[in-house]
Amino acid sequence: MTAEEFEQYRARLVGLAYRMLGSAEEAEDVVQDAYLRWHRALAVTSPWAWLAKVVTNLCLNRLTSARVRRETYVGSWLPEPVLTAHGGLGPLDTVEQREFVSLAFLLLLERLNPVERAVFVLREAFGYSHREVAEAVDCSEANSRQLYRRARRRLADAGGTADVPRAAARSVDRIHRDLVQGFLTAAQEGDLPALEKLLAEDVTVWVDGGGKVSAARRPIVGASQVARYLAGSLETVGGRVRLSIAEINGALGLLALAGDELIGVLVPESANDRISEIRIIANPEKLRLSHSGPPRGS
Repeated sequence: MTAEEFEQYRARLVGLAYRMLGSAEEAEDVVQDAYLRWHRALAVTSPWAWLAKVVTNLCLNRLTSARVRRETYVGSWLPEPVLTAHGGLGPLDTVEQREFVSLAFLLLLERLNPVERAVFVLREAFGYSHREVAEAVDCSEANSRQLYRRARRRLADAGGTADVPRAAARSVDRIHRDLVQGFLTAAQEGDLPALEKLLAEDVTVWVDGGGKVSAARRPIVGASQVARYLAGSLETVGGRVRLSIAEINGALGLLALAGDELIGVLVPESANDRISEIRIIANPEKLRLSHSGPPRGS
């Protein structure tokens, strides 16, 4: 099997592995392992189905050990952010496709067991039938349906999988864009009152430093507390940090750069015309792919 054939599937495979693992680096490793198996295969009649099954099962093997590591993680664990403007995770043309790679949704997926997560991702993000899911995860169609129902119920109970009408989604996108731009301006100008006005009263910030850098280890809650924390963090690093807007996991967020070095990623979520949640990734080990553009072959 040729490398050229494999490359046409690489971005989608990375997208599948990333949705399963929440780690771009691990997703790349899984896809590379799948490539080695592809290269050794004598004949494959349905390349995408074969590769997707290989990647799914490689991810299932990794998820159990990943959960154990996260139980001892220092501070808040957040998924590794990815720049998505250039198709690094495959197509993100619809609201649903963008939702399924958002940091908030990836965190919701952590509530599922590994097989439930695989079934849900293949059904919702890749449009698999239950027959195709059953073949990918080696279960019966009836079991696939049961796992899918259970996964949807768990996510719905946690506040996920809500449908958003297309017109409403466009409006939400515009409001979010304005909020991110307002956040950028207020942060750059050190305007604490303006920053606080953009935040919901019960806004929450999670910071993932992974014990590698100084970072809040518990969530920060409340508009005034969050505004002071953000302003204080920017003041600590002084004028050497530049913020810029980028598409991160399908939505607008901010990159924090010290010269050419990426030192943090801020991903706000908005609701009711205010910023309701902010996730900050500052762990250097999670910033490798965030500023490297699309993966190879995309």
